[in-house]
Amino acid sequence: MKENKQTDMNEILEKYDRENNYRTNIGNWAWVVTFLGIALTLFHLYTGYYGTLPSQQQGAIHLGTALGIIFLLFPAKMGWQKKQRSVPWYDVVLAFTAMYVTYHKIIFFDSILQSRISGYGPLDVIVSILGILLLLEATRRTVGLPIVIVASIAILYTLFGNMIPTQVLSHPGFSVNRIATDLWFKESGVFGTPIQISAKFIFLFLFFGVILVHTQIGKFFNDLAFALTGRFTGGTAKAAVAASALQGMVSGSSVGNTVASGSFTIPMMKKAGFKPEFSAATEASASTGGQVMPPLMGAAAFIMMEYLGVSYSTIMLAALVPAILYFTGIFIGTHFEAKKLHILGLPASELPSFRKLMIKNGYMLLPLFVIIGTIMAGFTPQRAALMGIAAAFLVSLARKDTRMNVKQLIHVLEQGARVALPIIAAVGTAGIIAGVVSITGLGTKFAAGIIALSGGYLIFALIFTMIACIILGMGLPTTANYVVTATVAAPVLINEFGVAPIAAHMFVFYFGIIADITPPVCLAAYAGAGIAKANPFKTGVTAVKLAVAAFIIPYIFIYNPILVLVDVTPVNLIISGATAILGMTAVSSSVIGYLITNSYTSERILLFAAGIMLIIPNLISSSAGLLIMLAIWYIQRQRKDDDTGTRKIEASM
Repeated sequence: MKENKQTDMNEILEKYDRENNYRTNIGNWAWVVTFLGIALTLFHLYTGYYGTLPSQQQGAIHLGTALGIIFLLFPAKMGWQKKQRSVPWYDVVLAFTAMYVTYHKIIFFDSILQSRISGYGPLDVIVSILGILLLLEATRRTVGLPIVIVASIAILYTLFGNMIPTQVLSHPGFSVNRIATDLWFKESGVFGTPIQISAKFIFLFLFFGVILVHTQIGKFFNDLAFALTGRFTGGTAKAAVAASALQGMVSGSSVGNTVASGSFTIPMMKKAGFKPEFSAATEASASTGGQVMPPLMGAAAFIMMEYLGVSYSTIMLAALVPAILYFTGIFIGTHFEAKKLHILGLPASELPSFRKLMIKNGYMLLPLFVIIGTIMAGFTPQRAALMGIAAAFLVSLARKDTRMNVKQLIHVLEQGARVALPIIAAVGTAGIIAGVVSITGLGTKFAAGIIALSGGYLIFALIFTMIACIILGMGLPTTANYVVTATVAAPVLINEFGVAPIAAHMFVFYFGIIADITPPVCLAAYAGAGIAKANPFKTGVTAVKLAVAAFIIPYIFIYNPILVLVDVTPVNLIISGATAILGMTAVSSSVIGYLITNSYTSERILLFAAGIMLIIPNLISSSAGLLIMLAIWYIQRQRKDDDTGTRKIEASM
């Protein structure tokens, strides 16, 4: 039974998460993959502790080794991974060619630097063209075609910009040699900020997550969530939200979180009485929120830190209140749905004891506290990751079933590289798009277009930016989506409309993330629907309803950035936080159609309006919203009492 369940999970991951479509039987090449994987992980641990190499060299080893592993592991077409019994000769050639053209930056480092002044030679041009083509192909294999299409269009735009009739977008055009060498050899292209941050910070945090998974922290989080929330109304759904929020602290994959946690929580929600679509949507929307949940958040948060020039602790703190509101909205939504369907909590006999659980497994939280403490103490994210890795390794020694022997240690070191492959490829390709923006001045042209379309009104600029982020997010991973929108869209909001920088970057970050649950391409919702045997599109629509906070909160912190801790005092933060939670209660009630009894359409509209007014950090607005909410609560209470009395009379008759 357990084996069948694992097979179903793997099939769902292979269907909706491209990074799981790797070859499982590659013969003797497995030794090469293991060697390269271990070498890459040890390289990052070594440079993390003793100091990184010059950024171009660090990035070249990071990307080049990853490309080599990708071509050995990932087949050219989905489905071939089960048919091929070894690595085809052409993929071996591609793997070592990709490694060479990337290591070329290290082998000829000094001459390449000199070539920036004297001009690049024919070999440099060939190497750069091959490097870009191989990077695009590796990204297609690990992440999918959409991001490759976007990057390819960007390159064609750079090449043929002089043929575009629209004056706003046209430019003189650039030669193939100029485009290829600029994108491959300069800091504004493939080896720009995204890949540098990936090489310095992201890899180490991903490896930290791998070790934590080995300690079976996922099961502990599930048990902890049920111990805390399982006994309340709709306890299974609330536990799913709490478990996903906890797991989101160590994983940034929406689909992976949905499948890992949902394989356990979704059947329990269905058994309790929730509809399949609602069960899948609850898990998908909560798992997607993991990318905005401090302390680790998604990999994009580290790039945001570099773009904004602030400490990672600043990013963490700024994300905290919006993340709490996001999960509060989903949590309250499950409560109202449970009340509506009369779904109670689980009996105490079926729930783990919180006290016993913390005594037995509470030590598993130590690595997270180490990470948070190290960052808040002012150390670099790199140092925090290393400290967290050391703490996670010590935690793994505490129990016999998680203690690593040599074989398991080798496996964990290799997995550290494997989980990073899609992100490395994605940020490298995102660097191509960012490089095009730099070469062509597309950012300025985009700004002019947004201003023209919006008529100079911020609200319209925000709506257009939101739509762009969601559309890009349907094909791009969160990190790549953020790189593109942070390069093109965020500067428009900051420079042209005076939006606080951290609020603008959080805005594009949020809307890139929720593409995973926004139809028609909502992979996390589809993965949850696969587990629940539910209608995928209906699941996506339900997930959007549950995660409605993610569509509202970004607008609020743009107009009043108290929620991202800009110009904040303890008093106004407490007041804003309290009214925002009340606001999310009203919005969730409106979406579900239940407050203390079923709501009429007019009541739902008023509740939604009241919720928005409460979330806005303004005394007059919040007061008006609270009065509306209390009025509807009073009306429904009277109606509920009347209904109860009527039922009693009918029963006596």
